[in-house]
Amino acid sequence: MNGKKGRILVVAGSDSGGGAGIQADIKTVTALGGFATTAVTALTVQNTNGVFDVMSVEPTFIAHQMKVVLEDIGADVLKTGMLHSVPVIEAVADVYKMISADLPYVLDPVMVAKGGHSLLNSDAVEALRKKLLPLADMVTPNIPEAMALTGLGISSPDDMEIAAHAILAMGPASVLLKGGHLEGKKLVDVLVTPLGAERFESSRIETRHTHGTGCTLASAIATGLGQGMMIEEAVRRARNYVLEAIRQAPGFGQGHGPLQHGHTVSRFPPQE
Repeated sequence: MNGKKGRILVVAGSDSGGGAGIQADIKTVTALGGFATTAVTALTVQNTNGVFDVMSVEPTFIAHQMKVVLEDIGADVLKTGMLHSVPVIEAVADVYKMISADLPYVLDPVMVAKGGHSLLNSDAVEALRKKLLPLADMVTPNIPEAMALTGLGISSPDDMEIAAHAILAMGPASVLLKGGHLEGKKLVDVLVTPLGAERFESSRIETRHTHGTGCTLASAIATGLGQGMMIEEAVRRARNYVLEAIRQAPGFGQGHGPLQHGHTVSRFPPQE
C-alpha cells in the first residue's frame, strides 16, 4: 500500500461528548491506520443525553480550512458529516469542485442527532440533494434520512432497496442504506451501485451505547477507500469495526453512550 494512502479530510461538526461527529471520525480513521485532517463546521454542546446548543462556523472559514489542508497535506478521500445550512453545503461543494473533484467522496447526510435534535436546517435538505449527492462516490443515509431524501416509506429491507435505488438516481455512485432503525434480531444494510444491490446482515446487539455509529461507519468506509479497498471490502471491514466497537462500548453516560473506537489498537496498553 502506498505510504500516502489513507489521508481522510473530514468536514463535520464537533461533539463535545466525544462519541460522534469529528471526534468519532478522527478516532475511527486513526484506529484503522489512516490519517485524519479536519474542517470543523459547527460546535455542539452535547453529551449522551442529547444536544443542548449549536454554534455554527462561518462557511468561508470552513472553506478556508479545507483549502489549506488540501493544498499542503492533500487527501485520498473526502468525508462529510454535519453540514447544517445551505451556505455551508454550497461552500463545501464549491471547494470540492474547485480543488478536489478527483477525490473519492463519502457523504454522510447527517440530519438528526441520536437524541432527536435536528442537525440540518429544513431548507437545506434540497441543497444537499441537488448540490452534494451528485458529487458523492458513496452516500450513507440511515432510514429516516433516506425517507427525507426520497419521500418514500421504509419498513423492510425490500423498501430499503427501493429507496436506495431512488437515491442512486439522484447522482451518487453508490448508496449504503443503513437499517438500524428497523426492528428485528437481524441488522440489514443495503449497498446499491449501478451494478446491482447487495445486503449485509449481522445480529443486532441490544444496547443503548450506539451514539456515533453513523459517523463511525462512514469514516471507516472512507478510510478503507483511502487505503485502496474496493467498495464492498471497505463496507465489510467498516461494519465489522463498528459492531466490535459497540460490543466493547465503555458504558459511559446516562443516555446513548459512545462506542469503543480504539478497540483495534487495544493490544497496546498504556505505559505505567
